[in-house]
Amino acid sequence: MTPTRLALTLAATTLLLTATPARADGTDPSQPPDTAPSAAAPVKIDPTSPNLKLPEGATLAAPKVLDIKSVVEDQSGDERREDTNADVTFALQAEVLFSKDSAKLSDDAKSRITTIADEIKKQSATQIRVFGFTDNLGSAAHGDVLSRQRADAVQAVLDQDLNDPNITFEVRGYGEQYPIADNSTEEGRRKNRRVEVSFPRTGS
Repeated sequence: MTPTRLALTLAATTLLLTATPARADGTDPSQPPDTAPSAAAPVKIDPTSPNLKLPEGATLAAPKVLDIKSVVEDQSGDERREDTNADVTFALQAEVLFSKDSAKLSDDAKSRITTIADEIKKQSATQIRVFGFTDNLGSAAHGDVLSRQRADAVQAVLDQDLNDPNITFEVRGYGEQYPIADNSTEEGRRKNRRVEVSFPRTGS
């Protein structure tokens, strides 16, 4: 082997021994994913700063508190609760309240409605909305009637549990309007068959 070829061989060997193994994802193998430091908290903006770049004539909007929505759904999907700064909404799937194509409440349904009544008392709410909804199977007219009958049935139990003449109910049947899921699947239609009870968050 000539001296030149020997030198090239030694140089190539040195590079192979000292090079860092390449990684397709570009991550550091000593650091687990998703552990990069997060961005610093946003700094307070000075609207009078000469370095603030705004279009000519534009001004900063007044600061405001955004409404935060919390959604909790039980594992079966039979019941969902939504909380915002202003309202509380309970959505109960029709299957846990009624038999198929019926507006007669089951015994289990009444205990679920009583739980909602307890929350209404806790919030000291006096304006309650009870809205019924269906999927898009069958005629729209039938869905309108059935959803209203189901909303009426839930309202009647709430009224009995609350027993408060100061409470005002708004009861409506929307039928297949305002779906919350895809009506092209049975899972979606099941979510759309529901009764929602909502009221203002006025208490603790």
